[in-house]
Amino acid sequence: MPPFSSRFDATDMDVGAATQYVRTGGSGPAVLLLHGFGDTGDMWQPLAERLVQDHRVIIPDLRGMGLSSHPEGGYEKVAQARDLVTILDQLAVDRVALVTHDIGNMVGYALAAQYPARVTKWAVMDAPLPGLGTWDTQLLNPLVWHFNFRGPDVERLVAGRERILLDRFYNEMSANPSRIDEETRRHYAALYARPGAIHNALGGQFAAFARDAEDNRALFARVGKLTMPVLAIGGDHSYGAAMRAELEFVASAVEGAVISDAGHWIMEEQPEQAIAAITRFVAAG
Repeated sequence: MPPFSSRFDATDMDVGAATQYVRTGGSGPAVLLLHGFGDTGDMWQPLAERLVQDHRVIIPDLRGMGLSSHPEGGYEKVAQARDLVTILDQLAVDRVALVTHDIGNMVGYALAAQYPARVTKWAVMDAPLPGLGTWDTQLLNPLVWHFNFRGPDVERLVAGRERILLDRFYNEMSANPSRIDEETRRHYAALYARPGAIHNALGGQFAAFARDAEDNRALFARVGKLTMPVLAIGGDHSYGAAMRAELEFVASAVEGAVISDAGHWIMEEQPEQAIAAITRFVAAG
């Protein structure tokens, strides 16, 4: 895992009953990068180093993940969106371009729907939104068995075996598992072995999905389709072009991009393709 350059600083920021580990760097229009499960904010390093040349880049570890603190509650995505607004306010950042992946998509939708004036555009990668679009059909897919894989006995089984659990996701949800290299796998296994990390991922982030679905339906009923530009990115061995259709349920100005030879782990599998698509979109007027 390449380290972030000296252009970036990192700090723990108080969001109320929790702290979030946040990297920031650069100046110019702000870009907020949100990771998902199996990753942390570290996943964005290659993209962040490109963006920091002419943007202010903000990269939090989500609540209960990475180097952020591990509170017992607050994992509903509408609540996590409020965490992000607290961070943006402390940084005196009014508006951001949003780039998200996996669970980051879900937090990103809650941010864009609750605070549309604060999101200028949204690039969203390879995961659906609870309660919206084809979500109910997606729940029948065997690949999402982990959505209900939680509880104290599960955590006892996983303890000390975090690498085995993560390898299953990397191997089954990629086009070519070798693209997620050994150093990357060791890096994330160590982070997810930290006290509370698996508990907060499975019993926090995933366990909140049913409530998130209810919240999202209520949000959509209230605000309708998002109007900011959206770029929906899918790996050709995963959501592919269907990612655009998924986002068209919730946004009115959606373009699509398909990353070739990639599964779900787009930034690890095909970083240059992803960086090209995202930087073009972020830079567009």
